[in-house]
Amino acid sequence: MVALRPWPRKAVANGKGYWARDIFREAHVFFSLYKKPMPIDLPGQPGVMHWTYPLPMRIRGWRNIYTVHDVMPLDPGVPTPVNGLRLRTILDMLRADGGDFVTVSEAAHAQITAAMGWSKDEVIPCHQGVDVAGVGQGTLPSGLKSGGYLLYIGAVEARKNLTGLLEAYRSSGLRTPLVISGPDGLDVKYIDALIQATPGAMRLGLQARDTVLQLIANARALILVSLAEGFGVPVVEAMALGTPVLSSNVPALAEIGAGATLQVDPVDPAQLRDGLIAIDGDLSLRDELIALGLQRSRYFELEPYAQRLLKLYGMA
Repeated sequence: MVALRPWPRKAVANGKGYWARDIFREAHVFFSLYKKPMPIDLPGQPGVMHWTYPLPMRIRGWRNIYTVHDVMPLDPGVPTPVNGLRLRTILDMLRADGGDFVTVSEAAHAQITAAMGWSKDEVIPCHQGVDVAGVGQGTLPSGLKSGGYLLYIGAVEARKNLTGLLEAYRSSGLRTPLVISGPDGLDVKYIDALIQATPGAMRLGLQARDTVLQLIANARALILVSLAEGFGVPVVEAMALGTPVLSSNVPALAEIGAGATLQVDPVDPAQLRDGLIAIDGDLSLRDELIALGLQRSRYFELEPYAQRLLKLYGMA
């Protein structure tokens, strides 16, 4: 078995960069066996390797940077399929091996350093870049009309507070359809049953990227009232596409929205209900949020994000 080898894997250069077969799976097997990151050798001069997730591997002789989106699996109160103990072990191992860390929000930064017991300068907040190019290429699923539905985009799971959202939607008396679109997550069978039992609510499965952009761009409002988030990509996508947002006031979403979204306490049923009623029925509120959101979304465009990365890499 290749992953049993304690010596480095070697990647080869090609026209698109570097290639090595099956290293994701092998790295996890290697970590389970040796409790250290799997080393990989690359040809050519050393550089910067920015891993977009804390994978248990490293490029030998390079600067290895790992994006830690959140440490929610370390919190027993947050439902997640990720093994929290394994994640903690990998993070400590990468740190001991000289890895650098970046994260996607100030809120995530605070959570990571507190949960891991690291100093604040060991993790750098860099936020994320969001690209909504291609919005004109997709079509809306059958039966949906532009401006005629409220939208949730994301995994269908308990952490996203879909149970609370559906209860608030039922109590609101709204007739605007509530569309829930995304892949199956934890407790999906229970949530699907609630959706089916809620008049006006409908479930779409995982959609193609161009369809997702069309769904967001044409929604009356995006709804994301999660119990916990590290960033909140759909919020930024909605702001960039001129769609008003109702979000929970958890730290990451409050930070990302920065006053450009309507925020509610996700565990307060009355606030959830009143927030839905307001963003559905108040045109002037939606217009205000659209203007504020478009302005706020500029920070997350690719060019500003690239400049933040160059600074992170020591190249700016």
